[in-house]
Amino acid sequence: MMDYKTTTITATDGYPLSARIYRAPHAKGIIVIASATGVAQGFYSKFARHGVSQHYTVVTFDYRGIGESAPATLRCFDMDYRDWAEKDLAAVLHDQHSHGLPLFLVGHSYGGHAIGLTAHALLSAAYTFGTGAGWHGWMPTLERIRVSFMWNLLAPVIVKAKGYLAWSTLGMGEDLPMGAYQQWKRWCHFPHYFFDDPLYPEMQNTFDQVTLPIKAVNSIDDLWALPRSRDAFMSHYRHAKLECADLQPSQIGMKNIGHMGYFYGAAQSLWSDVFAYFDQHNKGI
Repeated sequence: MMDYKTTTITATDGYPLSARIYRAPHAKGIIVIASATGVAQGFYSKFARHGVSQHYTVVTFDYRGIGESAPATLRCFDMDYRDWAEKDLAAVLHDQHSHGLPLFLVGHSYGGHAIGLTAHALLSAAYTFGTGAGWHGWMPTLERIRVSFMWNLLAPVIVKAKGYLAWSTLGMGEDLPMGAYQQWKRWCHFPHYFFDDPLYPEMQNTFDQVTLPIKAVNSIDDLWALPRSRDAFMSHYRHAKLECADLQPSQIGMKNIGHMGYFYGAAQSLWSDVFAYFDQHNKGI
């Protein structure tokens, strides 16, 4: 028997999003998980179930074009990379805020970018894992070479053949719509991601509106989002109550964490800090 309820939440432009509600009896708050790029919501199920044991209802969902929110084919599927935050996550936050409980966000990678682009005024606090600026220059040399090969040689061939980034063929996650791929690739060429992009001069002013408490944790072996990459991005939350922490895998009894291990079952001891942080900022409604 499933321990969650599957539902559909309508994005702000009418697009149907698949979501799962892990409901806690007598919940003291609601946590929405904002996924990483190309990661389906099922990946976060262990964290969601643990959240229920900590008396938080947890909501996961798939962005448009991803997982259970994907169309039959991604070829000719039109979207802006920001839609996941501005239209999808925003709708989920408004939907859950209507229940009258304190609302929190856990962001993984892109999910930490999304805070500044969504309905952040509804949140009491946010906690991020593995959010960084994406620029290959923040990565160690070997990873930098590997990522440059992917962006500049491998991905263009796949995209030309398929009409979208068939990431699943590389074993790297869900396939990505063309719009998400093109903008992600472009922004990863800038040391401070989209804040450096002359096509989006409004980004800093947009992020200056964020004033909520945010804690950003990155593992020292997260090659895609090392602490220096996190600092390059998160420093643009200039008016948020920002706290950053570097994580050693050995601190939680793991040999490695990387970019995905934050949500593995072995990382459960790490999650206690998430709920303690949310408890600290849970003022009730």
